[in-house]
Amino acid sequence: MSEAFHIISDGSCDLPLELTKEKNITVVPFYVSFEEGKYQKEMVEIGVREFYQKMVDHPDVYPKSSMPSVQDYLDAFLPYVKAGTPIICICITTKFSGSMQSALNAKAILEEEYPESQIYVCDSCVNTVLQGIYVLEAVRLRDAGAGYQESIDRLNEIKSSGRIFFTVGNMEYLKHGGRIGKVASVAGSLLGIKPIITLKEGEIFPSGIGRSRRKTVDKTIDLLLAYLAEEKTDIADYSICIGYGYDKEEAVEFRDRLVSRLKEKGYDIDTIPTFQIGATIGVHTGPYPLGIGVVKKSIRE
Repeated sequence: MSEAFHIISDGSCDLPLELTKEKNITVVPFYVSFEEGKYQKEMVEIGVREFYQKMVDHPDVYPKSSMPSVQDYLDAFLPYVKAGTPIICICITTKFSGSMQSALNAKAILEEEYPESQIYVCDSCVNTVLQGIYVLEAVRLRDAGAGYQESIDRLNEIKSSGRIFFTVGNMEYLKHGGRIGKVASVAGSLLGIKPIITLKEGEIFPSGIGRSRRKTVDKTIDLLLAYLAEEKTDIADYSICIGYGYDKEEAVEFRDRLVSRLKEKGYDIDTIPTFQIGATIGVHTGPYPLGIGVVKKSIRE
C-alpha cells in the first residue's frame, strides 16, 4: 500500500536505525567532527557509541557538529517528489540549528521545478530523543490513516506540549558550545555543581543546580511530576521517553526509578522507552546527559 505521506527527519531525532527502517522514516544526518575540517555523517560514517567513546577517551577534545546541507535535503526529498508523495519533514528546534532553513531552501528549489510537490517543513521545537518521539507521533497518524493536512494540523497542536528535563555530567561542554553564560559555567567548574535544565518551546532554561548526580537526576523526575500535575490530565495522553549518553546502565536504573515514582503518584504506567542521545546534542552536553522527554500523543490509544 502506498503512503499517504512520507516522513523525513533530520538526524537530531536520535531514533535507532532499525526503528527508522521498520517505520519507513528517512533520516537526513548531521555531521560531527573531532578534527578541524574533518566531518563525518552521524550514523553513516560514525556510530553513536564510537562518538561517545571518543569523548570519554579524549575529555580535552570538544567535538563540533554541522547541520545537513541543502543538497542533503534535496537528495532526501527528490524521490518522493518525483513519485508524487507528500512529505512531512520534522526538524530540530530552530533555536539550536539552521537545519530547518536548509530544508526550506531545498523545498523552494524543488517547488520551482515541481510546482505540484507537497513538502511541509516543521519546526519540532524540541530536539534529540523527544524529537524522535514527536516523529513517531507523525508515524502513528500516518499508520492510522490520517490525512496529510489533518496530520500536519495535529502535529502543530501537540508540539507546544513538548518538554525535556535533563542534567549533564558537568558544565564544560555547555560552556564550550555557548549554551550557558560564562559566569555560570565558571562557577560550575569551581564548585563541582551540575545543572538541571528544562527545554520548552525550543529553548533551554535553568531549573536548578546540585552537587550530587543522584539528586540532579531525581530532580528531573520532580520536574516531570510537577508538569503532569500542572496539566491535570491523564498520563495516557502523553508519550514519555528517557534519553541518555554513554552510560546505558545508569539509564536503565533511572528508568526503573522513574516508573516507580510515577506509580507512587497513581499514574498507570509500566514501561518507558529509552533511547541514546546522538552526536548532534552530545557535542553540547558531553558524554553524560540523562533526562526525560514528554509530549502529548497525536492519537489517544
